[in-house]
Amino acid sequence: MVDDANEAGRKKVLGLIDTIDYALFTTRGTDGAPLHARPMAYRKVEGDGDLWFFTKRDSRKAEEIAAEPRCLVAFADPRQQTFVSIAGRSTIVADRDKVTALWNEIYRAWFPGGPSDDNVVLIRVEAESAEYWDTPTSAVVYAFGYLKALATGKPSHAGEVGTVELA
Repeated sequence: MVDDANEAGRKKVLGLIDTIDYALFTTRGTDGAPLHARPMAYRKVEGDGDLWFFTKRDSRKAEEIAAEPRCLVAFADPRQQTFVSIAGRSTIVADRDKVTALWNEIYRAWFPGGPSDDNVVLIRVEAESAEYWDTPTSAVVYAFGYLKALATGKPSHAGEVGTVELA
């Protein structure tokens, strides 16, 4: 559970990813294979901070999660200059009620059988820690940072960077 000292950081992270619909979901390949990242449609977090994704029970992802549950989920919104990296543990959830509750018709493009298809399952990511970069998008702020870097020879540090323990 998150202590009070991290609650503000937790809310910050969840707020940053709230408007991002896709993420890179990274797992370790089986048998010592290299890391494997793939873009996935992200189903919003719940109040407890768990991240949810749809997948197929017989997918490579499910196999990798069974072998090694640690994962990394990376979110990016370049237009807003927002970037979040969440480390956690993933599990496959085959709960039909949960699948139905989280289902959105847009997922039918990847899962034509819909939420009642037994091969459609969920990936639950229990977030343990996060890093975020939240940079202002204002042209004035960016220009000021640019001019300051030119004048001082040091990089601009506009924006906010943080690390948050979530578990």
